[in-house]
Amino acid sequence: MEIDRILRRDLTFEQYAAVGDRSREVLCLAGAGAGKSRTLAYRIARLLADGASPESIVAFTFTEKAAESIKRRVAQALQASDMEPAIIGGMYIGTIHAYCQRVLGAMDAKYRQYDVLDENRLKLYLMRKYGLLALGEMRKRKGVGYFAAIGKVSDAWKTANDEMLDFEQVTSADGDGDPNIGELLAGIHRRMGSDQYIDFSAMISIVVEQLGKDASALAPLRHLMVDEYQDVNRSQEELIRLMHREAETLFVVGDDDQAIYGWRGADVTNILEFPERYPNCSRHTLAQNFRSTTPIVEVSDAFVTAELGPSRMLKAPIAASNQTPQDFRVLQFPDRAAEAEWVAARISELLGTAYDDDGIVRGLTPADFAILMRSTRSKEQDGTYRHTAFTRALDAVGIPYSMESGGGPFGRPQTAALRDTFELLRKEAPNRDTVRGHYNESVQPAYPKSDFNALTSVLADWGSQIHQPGNGGRLRLYPQEMMYQLLKALRIAEAGFDDAVMRDIGLFSRMMLDFETVYSHIGSAWDFGSLLNFLNNPAESGYDVSTDDVVQRPDAVTVSTVHKVKGLEFPGVFLVDVEQGRFSGSNSKYQGWLPGSVMADATARGAYRNTRAQEIRLFYTAVTRAERYLYVTGATKLPGGKQDRKMSGYAQRLGKHDAVLDQPSGLPAGLKPAAPRQRVEDADYPTNFSEIKYYLDCPKSYQFSRRYGFNPVIGELFGYGKSVHTSIQKLHELYQDAAPANAQIETVVADTFHLKHVSPSSDPDGNPGPYEMARASAVRAAQGYVQSYGSDFERRRGQEVPFEIPAAGCVISGSIDLLLKEDAQGNILEAEIIDFKTMDSTAPDDDAAMIDWTELALQVQLYTRAAERALGENAGTGSVHFLKDNRRVQVPIDGAALQAAIDNIEWAVQGILGSDFPMRPHPYKCQECDFQRICPQSPQDFARLQRQPPELHLPGGGRQMARAFSQYRPACSGSGRG
Repeated sequence: MEIDRILRRDLTFEQYAAVGDRSREVLCLAGAGAGKSRTLAYRIARLLADGASPESIVAFTFTEKAAESIKRRVAQALQASDMEPAIIGGMYIGTIHAYCQRVLGAMDAKYRQYDVLDENRLKLYLMRKYGLLALGEMRKRKGVGYFAAIGKVSDAWKTANDEMLDFEQVTSADGDGDPNIGELLAGIHRRMGSDQYIDFSAMISIVVEQLGKDASALAPLRHLMVDEYQDVNRSQEELIRLMHREAETLFVVGDDDQAIYGWRGADVTNILEFPERYPNCSRHTLAQNFRSTTPIVEVSDAFVTAELGPSRMLKAPIAASNQTPQDFRVLQFPDRAAEAEWVAARISELLGTAYDDDGIVRGLTPADFAILMRSTRSKEQDGTYRHTAFTRALDAVGIPYSMESGGGPFGRPQTAALRDTFELLRKEAPNRDTVRGHYNESVQPAYPKSDFNALTSVLADWGSQIHQPGNGGRLRLYPQEMMYQLLKALRIAEAGFDDAVMRDIGLFSRMMLDFETVYSHIGSAWDFGSLLNFLNNPAESGYDVSTDDVVQRPDAVTVSTVHKVKGLEFPGVFLVDVEQGRFSGSNSKYQGWLPGSVMADATARGAYRNTRAQEIRLFYTAVTRAERYLYVTGATKLPGGKQDRKMSGYAQRLGKHDAVLDQPSGLPAGLKPAAPRQRVEDADYPTNFSEIKYYLDCPKSYQFSRRYGFNPVIGELFGYGKSVHTSIQKLHELYQDAAPANAQIETVVADTFHLKHVSPSSDPDGNPGPYEMARASAVRAAQGYVQSYGSDFERRRGQEVPFEIPAAGCVISGSIDLLLKEDAQGNILEAEIIDFKTMDSTAPDDDAAMIDWTELALQVQLYTRAAERALGENAGTGSVHFLKDNRRVQVPIDGAALQAAIDNIEWAVQGILGSDFPMRPHPYKCQECDFQRICPQSPQDFARLQRQPPELHLPGGGRQMARAFSQYRPACSGSGRG
């Protein structure tokens, strides 16, 4: 079917007009539930149908979740119009940060081995470099505590990058400047570069700086699209401007009424003033709301129109349908307990009632409801958290909920017990009586199956190592390893914890990974103290159980702040704790350490502080999350409060409309029972080959890794393979016409090679250590590769070319090492897929599990299909290259082999979407599994998957099923090698 017929069939008139607009600049205003993702996806499909190359299209999304949703929609549109869906692999659809990471890697291969620092890792980095950066002196001058200083410096660093402030400008700021702030930021910049770290804010500022000098890295960009444009900050807008300078079209879509991130630098004037910056732009408004009922749409729009007036863009939305049953109430209760009890009761009454979900009638489940509030972590005057009354009310009626338990990640007894057990080792190994008291009070109630003697053994071992005398030798301990040893002693494999508990413990594993990413290991008792300090301070507020849960959407009521559910929707929303002075909150001033003079422009537009306009937009965003049932509630008496609270002015304005009820009694008309069934959410879909690999190996390992968030233990030479691979890429980047000489190879590898988990020797020439030996090994591997395969350098190499392959409703991402041989005119004569591995191609029989040919063959075959379908290159061969013994093994890539690979992927996707995660143990496999100490290793059959995947085609003509079948013993105990 031709694309225009598909567009007319699937889009509204407004969406169709926006999709087909060929103006150089297009502003698309899309209110809540207006189908902006569909519009973006179909615009991409239309561009492709008009002849645009996939490589010429870049689409920015606010989150990776939004990107995956758009990719699936694009694939569906392409398939419907008889175009190859896999061509989406040639374009870029994703976040601005990930795009900048890709551009940096294209500019210099070294950036590919940089570790990315999120907010928690940035704070850990500042802790690690505290002395070198002289943060102590800054802290004393400012008169603040240790962690307050860490937080202020972290904020100053990110803000300076986001606002594109020159550090010298900060240093020389007139009047209120602090030269030490500018010098400190410059010092962070230098040290992060030398240590090969980069954070999200620096990514963009570096790319903007480089593109200002040379924009060639953007080729062949022609069409740029930006989702959630109202949330773009200053540096992101400058990146967009530079990219648009090289592109033919710029299409931005957003809603100024949902601009709720000004407190972290987003600039709503980007969208408000778009027509002034681009006077010839086209403008479209997507007016139909496909999410909410007529009362919710009309009342929310009337609210924001009255509150913001001429400071917003007019949209006049209308509901696409007005399905029933429905309910909209604004209620004020005498106290918080009455409010919370009513909320829990109303959810109970709506559970199991029929709900028409895009033509599929199902019964509502707990995951269909959200309890939203301005803040969950603030405390009431009686010392309880603001969410406490509501979570207690849910507990009382037996409704599961997902949230920031107890105000943070250690509210659950299992994670609190883990942290407190680590804390026992702060000063020394504890005595037996101390451990017994801790065990009886904290451990045994949280872990009923725990083994006291095993616990004492772990604590004795780690205590002696952490606190060994100064001359006790080199200390290199990994806290992730300690965590797994503790969990084994606590017998977590036998505990039978539910998903919510396992996710919380998995979050603790992520904390260990973050610490190891920055500190690399525990090298002293001081390092261990830093870990404990991190757990007791930044980690308390830096990790949200709800952040993962809101995305993963377990079958539980979401209890969350409004900011956390931006972009989500629920059949029923309860916006609670809405009283005067609570929602809306009060205005605030910029509280950071950057000089006021350099921040004047930012604060003038309302950034980095709270404003009345932001509070209005936040309230509007909250009420527009609701599809069918919306309840806005508050209480006159708050826990521990002495003064009565009035109903919020926001709630009063909503309550003026005839469609809104003000009485708590009575159920919505027309409720009918239906069998409860949870909605399939976007986050359930797997998105990359690494995820699929876990499932095909053992579905239970996928659950541990992807659903619960557990991480493997990092070995001492972690990152060695990646660094060698980067060195090979750097050689191809520098020597594209002829193979380099040995001396050139040594220079390039020595300059590129970097291991964060192993420190260089203080005397590398006289007394080389593990770092120097690893680097020498990398040089030998690179030289051996060039000596045997120097002809590879007579070709142009597309280094780690990204790809996307649609499969079973998902889009699976990855990257390809692609060698392209060209003629003198640049025409491609031959393509070859090569997957570089640093291991040896042969292994003794007792180590046979080290090489999984089903995984390696599947990966090459998947890459080959991507090169063929997405990149237009028909690979002549596909190989795995083992750098350790310099052997290249060809993998079958004929049609039957590729189809078997795709069938395995689609089989795994169906199992993941069905949450089918049986344990498939085998002695070899379990011994090398990252999660062997927390897994029962009990043989299980698949519960939902009725068919088995086909055999994979292996080198030498062999065939074998994925390890979930080929390495599975129903009677396996999970231990030993027999």
